[in-house]
Amino acid sequence: MLVSLAPPTRAVANGERKGSPRRATHEYASPDGMAVPPDNSTLIVAESYGRKLTAFDIEADGDLSNRRVWADLGDGVPDGICLDAQNAVWYADVPNKRCVRVREGGEVLQTINLDRGCFACMLGGTDRRTLLLVATEWRGPAGMTDGRRTGQVLTLKAPAPGVGWP
Repeated sequence: MLVSLAPPTRAVANGERKGSPRRATHEYASPDGMAVPPDNSTLIVAESYGRKLTAFDIEADGDLSNRRVWADLGDGVPDGICLDAQNAVWYADVPNKRCVRVREGGEVLQTINLDRGCFACMLGGTDRRTLLLVATEWRGPAGMTDGRRTGQVLTLKAPAPGVGWP
């Protein structure tokens, strides 16, 4: 759950099963995709305006600690993200019209260039080795309701299966 502070800064809230949401972290540069590895030890957050992936340790009570840059993405603008079994993150990148696979520290392992903005990516299929990309022509907020339908779901074979959540 995102809690608006002041654009483009946001916070992340921890939703308890019984009770009210509580603020888990502060001041992101527009958080988008989030992912957690299978051991539930780390939260990785895509910070679009920050052009980075940020990681936190997940404590037993759900609190987040040890904030750190997982990957500085240079000119990358991460949106949706997913994890693979080789400890890499795929991130969708709308303005650069691509999906990129990076390792912790920022090393680029693979780039898939598209003819339109990539908004989301996920590893799926029965073996979680199919990379699904959601892409569309991005014309800004005003273009969202202009009636043009340019969205696509693209699929490719991935080098490693997906793991973790989502």
